[in-house]
Amino acid sequence: MATILIVEDDRDIADLIAHSLEKAGHETSRAPSGTEGLARARAARPDLVILDLMLPGMDGLTVCGALRADPALASVPVIMLTARAEEADKVTGLERGADDYMTKPFSPKELVARVAALLRRVQRARAAEPPQRFGPIAIDADRHRVTVEGREIRLTAKEFLLLQYLVQHRERVLSRDLLLSDVWGYQYTGGTRTVDVHVSRLREKIPFLAGALETVKQFGYRLSEP
Repeated sequence: MATILIVEDDRDIADLIAHSLEKAGHETSRAPSGTEGLARARAARPDLVILDLMLPGMDGLTVCGALRADPALASVPVIMLTARAEEADKVTGLERGADDYMTKPFSPKELVARVAALLRRVQRARAAEPPQRFGPIAIDADRHRVTVEGREIRLTAKEFLLLQYLVQHRERVLSRDLLLSDVWGYQYTGGTRTVDVHVSRLREKIPFLAGALETVKQFGYRLSEP
């Protein structure tokens, strides 16, 4: 199925996650610290990373930032785990590049479902398709690559999927709930703030979207030619 790196310092939690994922058919590897987790990710690029926030040596936010700064790992999906349930902490994790966020204690079945949904979305996006174009933006789903006027833009897995969906449904007003359902791929419990964070990151990374991606007050977004 997929190779998943679990970066978690609590051995019992790491065992529980690994058991649940292996039962679902995935292969797992583990790292008990942020420093070791980053080294393992660089040595053998995993298909997905499950990353604890509070880690010895290097915290999860720092590890996530390092993954996103590495061209070879920038598109690897990251699910962040943490005991912190405050919205500000979730937003910080998403802003650092996490694709999903779960708070402890969590349901192993839900975690497996989220892993499957995220991998499925990434695999669909990578299916061989002709490059999509919107203004100066070119989206190569096969290579999971986005360029603007020929310059490559590094996007996280979820940012890529969101941009692809917006381009596919250009000129339509899309509600935040619809985006959560269709892009995140399950009944997401993190709230619609998640969509706003990812839209903000897309606008920051691709300035062209500042004029093209319109906020529809109290509803959602619409992508149209500026």
